[in-house]
Amino acid sequence: MGTIIGIDLGTTNSVVCIMEHGEPRVIINEEGGRITPSVVGFSRDGECFVGDIAKRQMLMSPQSTVHSIKRLVGRSFAEAESDIARLAYSVHADGDGLVIDIDGKDYTPQQISAYILQKIKKSAEDFLGESVTEAVITVPAYFTDKQRQSTRDAGEIAGLEVLRIINEPTSAALAYAFRRKESATIAIYDFGRGCPRCGLARS
Repeated sequence: MGTIIGIDLGTTNSVVCIMEHGEPRVIINEEGGRITPSVVGFSRDGECFVGDIAKRQMLMSPQSTVHSIKRLVGRSFAEAESDIARLAYSVHADGDGLVIDIDGKDYTPQQISAYILQKIKKSAEDFLGESVTEAVITVPAYFTDKQRQSTRDAGEIAGLEVLRIINEPTSAALAYAFRRKESATIAIYDFGRGCPRCGLARS
């Protein structure tokens, strides 16, 4: 069985981790960072790029740079309308869902999320020196069944078998409990959130 990766697919940044000798280890991406901006950019000829390079073009070409896609996954246009109003790129309704319009070409939120997951998958494969096909992905506790399924669909588009979708607070609790030797009652509080206007983290 190959290595199973754990992915925090964030609104602002994403992180991938593996278990190594019984301890979690964050994988360094191609740019040498521990986090990958959850940003997807498109050039005029349709080339797609993800992460730091896409984040750098956000100010120069905001209409061709998709960020905060996590806010749109698994939602209808009406459900996400207040978030869409803050975005510089074009989003329109598509049946029960929505699509992102980049230079006349439509992308679903799952497709955009899959670009991020593909980069994360490649970073893991480069680091491990082997193919990666299985993953566990975290999502916010408030995600609906439709949003969870859309996240799973994004993983499949990226070439990953998503073994489990885990709530972010649950994963934090598991990580904390993993290191404890004594039983205890703990509370997990998710304090931060991404800025919908600029895609940067803020408290």
